[in-house]
Amino acid sequence: MGLCCGMIGLPNVGKTTVFNALVGAGAVAANYPFSTVETNVGIASVPDPRLTKLTELFKSKKTTPSTLEVRDIAGLVEGASKGEGLGNQFLGQIREVDALIHVVRCFQGTDVVHVSGGVDPLRDIEIIETELMLADLETLNRRKERIEKRIKSGDPKAAKEVALLQRLIDLLDKGEWLANVPFTSDERLILTECQLLTAKPVLFVANVSEGVNADESLVAKVCEFAARRSARVVTICGQLEAEVSTLPEHERAEYLKELGLAESGLMRLAREAYALLHLVTFFTAGEIESRAWPLREGLTAPQAAGKIHSDMERGFIRAEVYHYNDLIACGSEARVREKGCFKLEGKEYVIKEGDIVYFRFNV
Repeated sequence: MGLCCGMIGLPNVGKTTVFNALVGAGAVAANYPFSTVETNVGIASVPDPRLTKLTELFKSKKTTPSTLEVRDIAGLVEGASKGEGLGNQFLGQIREVDALIHVVRCFQGTDVVHVSGGVDPLRDIEIIETELMLADLETLNRRKERIEKRIKSGDPKAAKEVALLQRLIDLLDKGEWLANVPFTSDERLILTECQLLTAKPVLFVANVSEGVNADESLVAKVCEFAARRSARVVTICGQLEAEVSTLPEHERAEYLKELGLAESGLMRLAREAYALLHLVTFFTAGEIESRAWPLREGLTAPQAAGKIHSDMERGFIRAEVYHYNDLIACGSEARVREKGCFKLEGKEYVIKEGDIVYFRFNV
């Protein structure tokens, strides 16, 4: 897929615990700062009840959910932009991801030490975001100095870029998160070249204690902050989710039901992270396998075919498409055809969320 989310936060906020529960990994989760030094990489399944229904309707022998790459990046500390706590190394790892999952500690308790001495989610968010902004300011100022030299040599594009770089510097000086600022497509290209940390979309994860409405006041602060940013918040108990993830699949739903939960927090987290990367899901379904495929919004049928195999994109002829909702309404693929909901689409067709596709291609 080539797209991934990076989990960030201060040390000892439960990042690695959440990561392990999400991807089923065995990374070290310890009660001391920097227990994560190297980035842990894992693949999380994205739960989708539509896929279960497709498996039932087609009597598929195999079911394959969509997946998401997640990276557990070591905790940042104040001064990271200046190299504190191996900051330069960790900031470099953040530059490689497409979106950020910012885990914020909203649980009390003295058994897990807090690097700043007490639980304050807004202070913690500010520490992380300040370090990312400072790192971006350093990147932008260096680039600005370099581009200014091209102005003197008569480069017509240089002055335009310097103006943009100065605008970005001014925005960061005001504490603006660049991902929330509208830019033209040309400006976005320069942002991408700069690998700016604050140009990445963010999903906040409020990590709470076990129990109904646990740490509600702390979560409310995170939600208020996120609302000002037009960002989303997922509230989960990392420790509980880690316990649930160790249970056999058939026992998890019953255990969650006993706790009064309709679904696990990890399901919500996976879906929100999926949306954060602007992905849609299309399906292939049949007796052999029903499968969910992730695809960047706005891509065409041949590009979707290329997700399955490059030969399918090169030899693309057409796509036979109908929508999941039409299948459910009609009850069978045969009825979908009878009702006229089955369509033949060419190379320009843009895949939509919930499309069920069969690709025709030349080998």
